[in-house]
Amino acid sequence: MSIAQSILAIIEEEMEKQPGASLKKVVVGNGALAGVVSDALTFGWEAITVGTNLEGSVLEVNEIPIKVRCGECKHEFLPEDKLYMACPECGLEIGHEVLQGKELQIESIEIDD
Repeated sequence: MSIAQSILAIIEEEMEKQPGASLKKVVVGNGALAGVVSDALTFGWEAITVGTNLEGSVLEVNEIPIKVRCGECKHEFLPEDKLYMACPECGLEIGHEVLQGKELQIESIEIDD
């Protein structure tokens, strides 16, 4: 709920710059390692926008997969598991650099003028 409230605060600040506009949709990128449950985030959004001028707006969540670079051979790959990330090229299981999957970010805002 607190993450949804933080997103709401950012959106309200942006909406102040667009007087008379109404919010239709917010698109959020949720990394697989961010620790945020997408369904809980959308539920939280619906709950906190009830009775506000943002009621009826949609929070769309795009899942961002984990992408790592092998610490040994530098091969970049998308592991199928969050815990076991053996490199498909050299077999190294630990020591990889996470390139994506930890982020939680607002990707876009759709408004009606």
